[in-house]
Amino acid sequence: MNETRRPVNSHKAYHAHVYFEKETLSFATSLCEQAGKKFGLKVGRVHQKMVGPHPKWSCQITFGSQHFDDFVTWLELHREGLTILIHALSGNDLEDHTIYAYWLGGSVELDLSMFEQAI
Repeated sequence: MNETRRPVNSHKAYHAHVYFEKETLSFATSLCEQAGKKFGLKVGRVHQKMVGPHPKWSCQITFGSQHFDDFVTWLELHREGLTILIHALSGNDLEDHTIYAYWLGGSVELDLSMFEQAI
């Protein structure tokens, strides 16, 4: 059994990717909108398709280290079972989605092939 690593605030900037399905689309959309308003964060489009390395529908939220503790705690308390990937923005996409990837809820396997080709 893989132990999920808890998020660690060790970088200047991060993405949170909220994963959802058709059944949880409305809740996920509301969660992302609330996060943006409450913390003044940039919320990306709600993608009803797979985008980049993400194997599920998702919405991306960009945040900095100054919001990390309050925002991640808030997400954990309000995600209602949704899986959320939190990763650093270090400038190395492969490392960000592996070494610096943390999960709220169970982890899912990412398609890292696009990053490996860039090496």
